[in-house]
Amino acid sequence: MFGGSKLEKSIDRRVFKFIFREIRDMGSREIKSPEDILETPASLEVDGRSRKKLGVFFIESDNRRTAFGRGYTGGSTPVDIHGKPIADLSKTGGWIAALFIFGNEMAERMAYFGLSVNMVAFMFYVMHRPFSSSSNAVNNFLGISQASSVLGGFLADAYLGRYWTIAIFTTIYLAGLIGITLCASMKIFVPNQDQCDQLSLLLGSCEPAKPWQMLYLYVVLYITAFGAAGIRPCVSSFGADQFDERSKDYKTLLDRFFNFFYLCVTIGAIVAFTLVVYIQIERGWGAAFGSLAIAMGVSNMLFFAGTPLYRHRLPGGSPLTRVAQVLVAAFKKRHVPFTRSELVGLYELPGRHSAIKGSGKIRHTDDFRCLDKAALQLKEDGGNPSPWRLCTVTQVEEVKILVKLIPIPACTIMLNVILTEFITLSIQQAYTLNTHIGKLKLPVTCMPVFPGLSIFLVLCLYYSVFVPVSRRITGHPHGASQLQRVGIGLFISILSVAWGGVFERFRRGYAIKHGYEFSFLTPMPDLSAYWLLIQYCLIGIAEVFSIVGLLEFLYEEAPDAMKSIGSAYAAIAGGLGCFAASIINSIVKSVTRNPENKQQSWLSQNINNAKFDYFYWLLAVLSIINFCIFLYSAHRYKYRTEPTFEAWETKQNILAEDS
Repeated sequence: MFGGSKLEKSIDRRVFKFIFREIRDMGSREIKSPEDILETPASLEVDGRSRKKLGVFFIESDNRRTAFGRGYTGGSTPVDIHGKPIADLSKTGGWIAALFIFGNEMAERMAYFGLSVNMVAFMFYVMHRPFSSSSNAVNNFLGISQASSVLGGFLADAYLGRYWTIAIFTTIYLAGLIGITLCASMKIFVPNQDQCDQLSLLLGSCEPAKPWQMLYLYVVLYITAFGAAGIRPCVSSFGADQFDERSKDYKTLLDRFFNFFYLCVTIGAIVAFTLVVYIQIERGWGAAFGSLAIAMGVSNMLFFAGTPLYRHRLPGGSPLTRVAQVLVAAFKKRHVPFTRSELVGLYELPGRHSAIKGSGKIRHTDDFRCLDKAALQLKEDGGNPSPWRLCTVTQVEEVKILVKLIPIPACTIMLNVILTEFITLSIQQAYTLNTHIGKLKLPVTCMPVFPGLSIFLVLCLYYSVFVPVSRRITGHPHGASQLQRVGIGLFISILSVAWGGVFERFRRGYAIKHGYEFSFLTPMPDLSAYWLLIQYCLIGIAEVFSIVGLLEFLYEEAPDAMKSIGSAYAAIAGGLGCFAASIINSIVKSVTRNPENKQQSWLSQNINNAKFDYFYWLLAVLSIINFCIFLYSAHRYKYRTEPTFEAWETKQNILAEDS
């Protein structure tokens, strides 16, 4: 049933044939457990290295009472907001329910990118803070809002469920945005703006913000970041929960859902880089931040309005506690050999029910065999063992899955480093270039909209162009597997940053040749900023393939009761990318700067004297190394096949083998 030796398969076949014979002869009578037939709950085979192949054999009727009353229905069982099974699934879920959820993520992304673009300038021009400290504060905001997603994922999977986690944290997010709007709208929260012109700002002679004013701004800013912690890991998972796993086209629906989900993310970013920037220029800071608060408020109302349509999954209790139980139990039995005579077998509840609320069973694998000792059932464990001494196979496999997932999102940290660097470095490049389109001059802060536009275009053409072409090459029904899509994105990100280095070398040479070496804030009229579109479009395409593929991969591969934590892996990788970018910048500045020889760093403020091209190529080398690591990790990874206890499917396989 679970693979293994010929002996195991032979035993499996005998067990199933007996069961099917009983079904045929006794009609609707309950299926007997294989433990009633064979006295072997775990098959043991010793290979040449005396390593035992372990398997678990539990197949029982869904109606059988589970041991000690600890069983729960499978993780695929949808419930309503009160935790009761939904009688008529046709009235809930689906695309209509998902649309109410999309709006929340779109507003959150709009606020996230709106703040990332405007907050540095607000702190510099209004709060009169140095540019370096303003950038660090915003980078911390970006990093915290993503890295803290593990907290929201934990609360959703452990106690609150995804719906209530989103409901609580989106309200916190709205409160933070209202606080930022008040700071930008009321004079009491900002320093005196009189006699503070452009020259005074550059000389640093404007009245600085008072400590309490900066404290207020930092508090509301980090409240907003904390609000994102519960939205980001839950929205994509909660939206995916609205589709029925038993549907024949479930895989296709899920694939389209995550593409459409990221399309909404992109729309939010495009609005932030265009409309919000326009409002700030025309109406001021208060109106710009207020528009973000209004968008979040409207999305909250839509989210709550869709409550009767949502399908929910029961939270499975603290996942960290279950992980700790596995580690403690495995440590306690670390000296127990697999061949010990008192060994009863691997512990699991009979039937399809799981000991973990909101989770289906997970079949046993041979990875991380040291953790299997947490599920080794000894006679001394008794009839009702402590979970800190004996864990079920499903609980052990949860921990294995979480560990096996780590390398894949970890390999996307480098992609997020490039995305973070492009937001800042390409803006500095754009200040030296001509941003006119005919008679229209685009603000430099609008330049990051182009990666969003490329993402939008790719997502719109994905199913009409990429999937049919790649399907002929790979034979995959969706054009490429999830890991293949992540790999394609990482490869394209290498091309984007390499092109960035090539163009920057040309741009710097052009500036020096035409006398702009010391005029790094003066646009060069004959050199268009739209050469940057090549690297923007490449990184946008890379983001589509990698991030969308990663989100779908994490949702499908994560355990039933840990879907939000699985999705949080992607957000954590994004946060670590922000922090890693800051660390790399600091290292490069300190290593490449030599005050004794008056040698400026590669990332000098005067971009025409700096060596941004060297920095881009350094990122390209790091990305190539990261890509090689990903190829190795992806090659070793085995997709998790959902266990099935459906007797009919198993019967067909056995009959096919016998024939």
